[in-house]
Amino acid sequence: MKTDELRESYLSFFEEKGCVKRPSDVLVPRDDKTVLFTPAGMNQFKDQFLGVGKLEFPSATTCQMCLRTGDIQNVGVTAYHHTFFEMLGNFSFGDYFKREAIHWAWEYLTDKKYLGLDPSLLSVTVYQEDDEAYNIWHDEIKLPANRISRENEHENFWPAGAPSDGPDGVCGPCSEIFYHPNGGKDNVEIWNLVFTQFNRVGNPPDNLKPLPKKNIDTGMGLERTASVLQGVRSNFEIDTLKQLCLAAGDIVGTGYDFDAPSGRPVRRISDHVRAITFSIHEGVNPGRDKESYVVRQLLRRALLEGYLLGKHEPFLHRLVPAVVEIMKAPYPDIAKTVENVQSTIKEEEEQFLGVIEKGLSRFEGFLKSAEQAGSSVISGEDAFDLHQTDGFLIELTEALAAKNNMSVNRTEFNNMMQRHQKDSGSGAFLDSVMSEGPLTALHKTISETDFKGYETTTTESKVIGIIAEDRLVESMVEKGHAHPVVVVLDQTPFYAEAGGQVGDTGFLEADGIKFEVTNTQKNAGLYLHIGHLLTGKLEQGQTLTATVTEPRRSGIQRAHSATHLLHHALHTVLGENAMQRGSKVEEDTLRFDFSHSKAVTPEEISRIEDIINQRVSEGAPVTTELMKLQKARELGAMALFGEKYPDYVRVVQMGDFSTELCGGTHLSNTGQVGLCKIINEELVAKGVRRIYALTGPKALEKTRDTEKLLLEIAAQMKVPRPDDLPVRIQHLQDELRETKKQLTKFSSKSLAGTADDLLEEAPVVNDVKIVAYHAKDASRDQLRELADHLRKKGKQVALILGTVLDGKVALMAAVNSDLVKQGLKAGDCVKAAAKVVGGGGGGRPDMAEAGGKDPDKLDEALTTGADYYRSQLEV
Repeated sequence: MKTDELRESYLSFFEEKGCVKRPSDVLVPRDDKTVLFTPAGMNQFKDQFLGVGKLEFPSATTCQMCLRTGDIQNVGVTAYHHTFFEMLGNFSFGDYFKREAIHWAWEYLTDKKYLGLDPSLLSVTVYQEDDEAYNIWHDEIKLPANRISRENEHENFWPAGAPSDGPDGVCGPCSEIFYHPNGGKDNVEIWNLVFTQFNRVGNPPDNLKPLPKKNIDTGMGLERTASVLQGVRSNFEIDTLKQLCLAAGDIVGTGYDFDAPSGRPVRRISDHVRAITFSIHEGVNPGRDKESYVVRQLLRRALLEGYLLGKHEPFLHRLVPAVVEIMKAPYPDIAKTVENVQSTIKEEEEQFLGVIEKGLSRFEGFLKSAEQAGSSVISGEDAFDLHQTDGFLIELTEALAAKNNMSVNRTEFNNMMQRHQKDSGSGAFLDSVMSEGPLTALHKTISETDFKGYETTTTESKVIGIIAEDRLVESMVEKGHAHPVVVVLDQTPFYAEAGGQVGDTGFLEADGIKFEVTNTQKNAGLYLHIGHLLTGKLEQGQTLTATVTEPRRSGIQRAHSATHLLHHALHTVLGENAMQRGSKVEEDTLRFDFSHSKAVTPEEISRIEDIINQRVSEGAPVTTELMKLQKARELGAMALFGEKYPDYVRVVQMGDFSTELCGGTHLSNTGQVGLCKIINEELVAKGVRRIYALTGPKALEKTRDTEKLLLEIAAQMKVPRPDDLPVRIQHLQDELRETKKQLTKFSSKSLAGTADDLLEEAPVVNDVKIVAYHAKDASRDQLRELADHLRKKGKQVALILGTVLDGKVALMAAVNSDLVKQGLKAGDCVKAAAKVVGGGGGGRPDMAEAGGKDPDKLDEALTTGADYYRSQLEV
């Protein structure tokens, strides 16, 4: 059975059992702050498992794309580990339970209509205290006792060890199913059935309380099961991943053979490029924080594998079409971002290859230092320095060291790394999610707030929940405004922050009662009116008049409709690859992020602005319609890749030129925008640009402020009209250039004199003059010029110079060439000095530069540099 066939077979089987087939959730769940990437199929059903919100279906089945990095060292080494993988799952939310889950799993695995595995090659494990599961397997499935193993809570409970170690919250025993190919010699876990039937409260004993509704959460690895069905020895040998490995081997130039020395690195490349392709497709580009950091590390690890195989040029981006080819059947949208994904990967590859080349000279220095010290080990501190300063992955340092018959102190490196390493987010729920809070309790009695904000800005609403001091209360009288209060209503006109649009503000009022809403948020269907009680007493069950601040709402609508016009204009000017990557919409102010590999030129900005305002002048109608997601896609509605959409979506159309999925509030025609003015365009992340713009009154105000500023500048420059400013400025620039030339001549003479004074006063160690000088207000060029003067005038001189530029330290060290031959290195001096000011750097043995963050320690750093020279010369 092919991998794509297995996916559809599984989903169809559980649909026949009454489960609702749901699409895969996004890989990067932006509305879930507990994880960076989706780690399991159950994540998208968190609310259903916790009893939060309205239950739209009692059971479900999915094939979920996942990403975990906890076992990254094993990827390509073992047969079954991955970073990106797909998880088949079937779930129950108070519907079917243990008996059905076990019987259906056995039926699907062994019935010849489905997988048809030999029952004699299957075994199971159960939690040691779960007699119910054991009896179902033994008495009903008829599995022999010697093929049912009872395991402890750390092996067969979710979360692992929960009864004893926690966390509090939903938990339960599990039963794992193993396949034993080759007559039982091998052991492959293919399915895990989790029976979430308890709520853990406190410490044992008697801390597992039965849940009123018991749930089922199962997970079967798609790639792992495909490898069993296809009779291959590794997930990387299945029909899909084998194609990717072959493509990677061809591009790297080694070919691919499972047992070849290049087999493991090619498998790692194949795994990682699939993970980064999907991540970048969803808008997560390589970077320094959170998800972006993980993507950068995966990309660099994959590139490193190729580099160590001799591929010293960008190649990963060429594998993106191969990833798309094997994954486009279940995830067709991935084919729409190929060009953007490739350009993003290639740019990061080029940057990292540059990092490697720059860092090689520093690595050579550490290698020689170890050799001179009579050691065959590069210190963990030096390896960590290469990692932090030069971006060297530890695997690269170790590989290069091994080529020189050396090793790296990995323990020391790991200890230093642990203090800086970021959480990869490969776990499932965090502790905070498992415990009940006031909202969880409220959700158990109320499903959702009825939103009326598309039709009106005022409603008569009933108070159905009050949260004060992080707990549910029946009533309250606010004393002071130390902490905000949350009011939940049965219906509301207030838009809750979503899709980049900020939440509404306004008031909740009745006789003697006035509550100011300063923000509106949403939690699984409940609208949270956040603010302060100004007068009166707030009580559950009260009827209040809810009124949105209309001028602010109108400004937000102008800005939001303008983002759709901007998106249309970007596609017209820059092309379809300029896809939305996020937005922020406030009162007559908007921020719009989009994928683009280079800065937008002033000419392009003008064309974009012209198109927007042309559409504004047309006064095109803005219409909205609620429809099925599939129908919206067929209409060509633009969606944000990586965004999670419900089954029914709101489609916003503007004239015949813009159709987008959008849940925000909008104008009734484009003419109501009034005016749109782009005020800035900038880079915010690799391959992502950002445009800021104003609409309506703020756009007009900005235009007037600019005109006023030009008039003021014209007056100061003593020209009659702003139109004369370019000629006047050009004249002043010519004068300034001439003045700088004269100043440079004067500075050169002054620097030559300074060099004479410094050499005359310099201490001498073994006939070498040591100069350490704080050159106040000097530029980098002047530091270099002074260093050149000192080396020319002094026969043997070792110097370190420093200055402060824009609040940061600049250091420069240099020595005469004769001293380099004697083993004295400017790079080692400047490195020692840079550590004092919280920085780093390097360069040639005869001249090196560094930077630092602490100007207050510059003089101390210069002393450290001089002491380094002295210590080397006194030997």
